Amino acid sequence: MRIRFAKIVFWSAGIWGVLVLAPLYFMFDRIGQQDPPAITHPAFYYGFVGAGLAWQIVFLIIATNPVRFRPLMVAGMAEKFAYAAALLVLYRQRRLHAADLGFGLVDLLFGVLFVLAFWSSRGRA
Repeated sequence: MRIRFAKIVFWSAGIWGVLVLAPLYFMFDRIGQQDPPAITHPAFYYGFVGAGLAWQIVFLIIATNPVRFRPLMVAGMAEKFAYAAALLVLYRQRRLHAADLGFGLVDLLFGVLFVLAFWSSRGRA
């Protein structure tokens, strides 16, 4: 049952991430129009999207065998908490809309779930 929880968490995180990040490849200009100024460093933008999608693949791999890939969960936690922390700092600096903060804090929730999945999968070999 505990391993099943970890599988559900990581499948959910991976699928959610792909659904949220993949469309960004086609929204470069639209983002600058809806939330000026325009993005001035496309390499950073597309690099973020690509790195983010790579992590979603890692989450899907973890979901296939949480016990075997348990050490990767720690890196996944770091990814989720680092992004959530960046959003919180940007929001406090008034550089991020509240709606963007709320949407992005889903990563904080997944980070907490990753911690729970990590602890629930301990001692299993």
